[in-house]
Amino acid sequence: MACMACLLLALAFVGAEAQQMQSNISRGSSLTPTTNSTWLSPSGLYAFGFYRQGNGHAAGIFLAGIPEETVVWTANRDDPPVSNSATLLFTGDGLALPTAESQNYFAKSSGSASYASMLDSGNFVLYNSGREIVWQSFDHPTDTLLPGQRLLSGDELLSAKSEADHSTGIFRLKMQNDGNLVQYPVDSLDTRHMLIMHLQLLARERT
Repeated sequence: MACMACLLLALAFVGAEAQQMQSNISRGSSLTPTTNSTWLSPSGLYAFGFYRQGNGHAAGIFLAGIPEETVVWTANRDDPPVSNSATLLFTGDGLALPTAESQNYFAKSSGSASYASMLDSGNFVLYNSGREIVWQSFDHPTDTLLPGQRLLSGDELLSAKSEADHSTGIFRLKMQNDGNLVQYPVDSLDTRHMLIMHLQLLARERT
């Protein structure tokens, strides 16, 4: 019993220490696809930054600690891939991929962001000077939920077109206000009629 208590205490200490470990990214930092392309979590498991997509690059969060990069969050997912000359900026207003036309912010902070962190949970977080969260990727899921991430009432996941193309696919998974998690076709109403039509279509495809 005493050994079990010691083990639980040790695990709690390790967990608390892991939660406290984080690499802070200073406001004004930037990434490019070819040099300094990612910000890693402390363990190196997750990375935020550029990854290859098609003939260019996309920005997002992916598992970097495994041979095959698995993307779990994508910025501006329906925009065309960017070129080698692109720059991702971290400013007080958030995260941006500037173009000739606009600043193109894909993560807009609720207050002035002072620093950021790529956490080992897979969550990328912006903080103000008081260490309060002003934006986090866990609040804006794309097609994946990670352990500890919640899908709140009214939120939804949008499927990707394929493993290689992370732009919006044909399905959406919505957490309804009644507590049901329901899959609908993209661009359809949240109605029982649309759900039945969707299920009938899936049934036909399997026969």
